[in-house]
Amino acid sequence: MSRAAIIGGGVIGGGWAARFLLNGWDVAVFDPDPQAERRIGEVLANARRALPALYDRVLPPEGRLTFHTDLAEAVRGADWIQESVPETLALKHRILPAIQDAAGPEAVIGSSTSGFKPSDLNEPGTRAIVAHPFNPVYLLPLVELVGDPAACARAADILRGIGMYPLTVRKEIDAHIADRLLEAVWREALWLVKDGIATTEEIDEAIRMGFGIRWAQMGLFETYRIAGGEAGMAHFMAQFGPALSWPWTRLMDVPEFNDDLVDLIASQSDAQSGHLSIRDLERLRDDNVVGMIRALRRTGSGAGGVVRAHEGSLPAPGERGGLPITVLRQVPVGWTDYNGHMNETHYLEAASQATDRFMEMIGADAAYVAAGRSYFTVESHIRHLDEIHAGERLTITTQVLSGQGKRLHLFHRLWRGEGTLAATVETMLLHTDLSTRRTSAPDAAVAERLSVWAASHAGLPAEGAGRFVGQPTPAPA
Repeated sequence: MSRAAIIGGGVIGGGWAARFLLNGWDVAVFDPDPQAERRIGEVLANARRALPALYDRVLPPEGRLTFHTDLAEAVRGADWIQESVPETLALKHRILPAIQDAAGPEAVIGSSTSGFKPSDLNEPGTRAIVAHPFNPVYLLPLVELVGDPAACARAADILRGIGMYPLTVRKEIDAHIADRLLEAVWREALWLVKDGIATTEEIDEAIRMGFGIRWAQMGLFETYRIAGGEAGMAHFMAQFGPALSWPWTRLMDVPEFNDDLVDLIASQSDAQSGHLSIRDLERLRDDNVVGMIRALRRTGSGAGGVVRAHEGSLPAPGERGGLPITVLRQVPVGWTDYNGHMNETHYLEAASQATDRFMEMIGADAAYVAAGRSYFTVESHIRHLDEIHAGERLTITTQVLSGQGKRLHLFHRLWRGEGTLAATVETMLLHTDLSTRRTSAPDAAVAERLSVWAASHAGLPAEGAGRFVGQPTPAPA
């Protein structure tokens, strides 16, 4: 068990606490504000709902969360210390020496600063590195690292272990990389609003309906490379490079940041989103981010590739009742319907994940499929025994009813929570030659592994197997 100390329990500090805690770390929070525990509790409630939904494998058991009014007590024994106090250099100069005095010599001391360089932060003789995350920290993987190379390398290893993407900045620069890009867009947006060209809502629509989604999985340069067509980036630069000298941008001319501009932006933002509370907006954001990253993880693109790689490092589940656990996951919000519980589509999806996992266990994995052989599902039967709700843990065990020749007959049990049998899914598969799309005998190695599982499951009860739709349930004896 590792331990993290979070200094400052605001939006970013709370996000850091959630990211570490939900990845099995003990977390100590220092924040003298009496509202800090309530705020972090609310952030954690959203994080518990959202982060596990990115994964198809269960995260480590949650760590222990403690709150402290003494900074040294919070820091003592921590492997990672994250300073997330307000963006005031004088305040950071008071906090960082106190952190360093209480920290162990091997502890990573990171600062969430979005603008200050390590040389700015460490004027008092401290050893902090920049570890700049993005909100919500518990969902977005990017962390910009700036500072001592050895410390950044160690920090990068830790961050990858909690499912984040460390990006080490090659040179110190104010505002690092991402915020400089954001600042450029922000300045242009201020002018568009000030000049009456667009409202805050129209600018947000331009981003989220178009290039925002494109950037999420491909970034800037790769997007432009594709825009160049078959001739690639060189053609794009030759075609659009001259536009750099055209008077499209006002980046060099910053509007006066006065009360009139603030009131204009604030009033338009209120009109756009004021009907929703901050918690409602966070949940809406989280559901959208989860959906996008889950879509991206199917192809391993962008942030989805980070989730896929992290999931691959999580331990595989074991057995239950003498049967292999083929799925162990949390039910995502997107699997529930208008009745508030999981619908039949996702019972089949979950069972199909269990089938795929069992196929891997007998050697009918991705490489086997790529070589032109697989099992095709030809029949399934679902029994719905209890409701399954979003956020509940779903455990699926798989029993081999028969596995001779071309046939693979499986019986999946879907358990919710601590052990309520919620459904069974019986499925019949036939081994198929993908080149002819006709049934065929499996490879000898696959057949041998399957026969071992079938023998070990022979004689085990399978109540509910062999039923048909509408068959009466026998009365209790």
